[in-house]
Amino acid sequence: MTDAGPARLADIAAQARVSEATVSRVLNGKAGVAAATRQKVLAALDVLGYERPTRLRQRSAGLVGLVIPELTNPIFPAFAQVIEQLLAGRGYTPVLCTRSPGGATEDELVEQLVDRGVTGIIFLSGMHADTTADPARYARLTGRGVPFVLINGFQPAISAPSVSPDDAAATRIAVRHLRALGHRRIGLAVGPDRFVPVRRKVAGFLEEIGGREAEIGGREAEFTVEGAGIAEGGEGVVRHSLFGVEGGQAAATALLDAGCTGIVCGSDMTALGAIRAVRQRGLDVPRDVSVVGYDDSYIFAFTDPPLTTLRQPVRAMAAAAVDALLEEVGGTLAHPTEFVFQCELVVRGSTAQARAAAAPPSPPTSR
Repeated sequence: MTDAGPARLADIAAQARVSEATVSRVLNGKAGVAAATRQKVLAALDVLGYERPTRLRQRSAGLVGLVIPELTNPIFPAFAQVIEQLLAGRGYTPVLCTRSPGGATEDELVEQLVDRGVTGIIFLSGMHADTTADPARYARLTGRGVPFVLINGFQPAISAPSVSPDDAAATRIAVRHLRALGHRRIGLAVGPDRFVPVRRKVAGFLEEIGGREAEIGGREAEFTVEGAGIAEGGEGVVRHSLFGVEGGQAAATALLDAGCTGIVCGSDMTALGAIRAVRQRGLDVPRDVSVVGYDDSYIFAFTDPPLTTLRQPVRAMAAAAVDALLEEVGGTLAHPTEFVFQCELVVRGSTAQARAAAAPPSPPTSR
């Protein structure tokens, strides 16, 4: 006899898109239900806010640490949510650890996780992405027998699987989009140069723009563009700043001073700062300046204007990371292999035809 009443059964069945009989079998712990179907019913319980029956609470297969930079940038919670969901679906208990200024460092968080006997660790945009950080910390972790996987920031010196978006290809796509809209002076607003994803974004930008003389390592790189669809004597400008809205505003201010009408940003949060800088000049996005973000966490479809951005395939990347980690946990020898995923350009309201390239108004019709 099920402990759920008829109305509750019907609600759960409708949410899971299965029959009430199937829901009843799952709630009563009976055999004959496929694992995927069972997971759908459990997810329906969670979505509807019902407590799972005691008999359905599985023993954890182990703890898995997830170390992320912070929670203010929506892309990190987006990754965390999917990774936690995937781990829970495989029977593991996720443990979320957040680095923040003035808080615990990555090394301190790792020590806490290892002390608690974690089965493995997933690092998202961690110290592995910083080219100035000592990669020996990860070798020590391997020596302690703790499997781990890296997301966003491949380092060949670290013997672990790595999952990354194709940052260089993404910025090339963004530049092509702005050029197709008639922008001839395009800027790139990104974080500090020491980070692997930033360097890859800059490399893709420079390659697409076609710069002949570029100083990638400095605070700013300016270069003359010849051909490749760019007007003779045009320039592309790279501006490094801090991550986040304030950094984006500072970088975009410099790019506007350089005459850029199209700005490619290293993150959606940076793009919000760029839009703020444009508006402080009394200009409009996208009428005067077009802005492209990077990440496409869910809220940026609802900003003003809705943000044109490059969508990271969060679910696919998270699934690859979880699969790679659990293969290591299962005994498969880890290799420093990088799994690279393509980003998708999502065109919304923050980009438009450049004003100088816009079609002239039609002449009035004579009567």
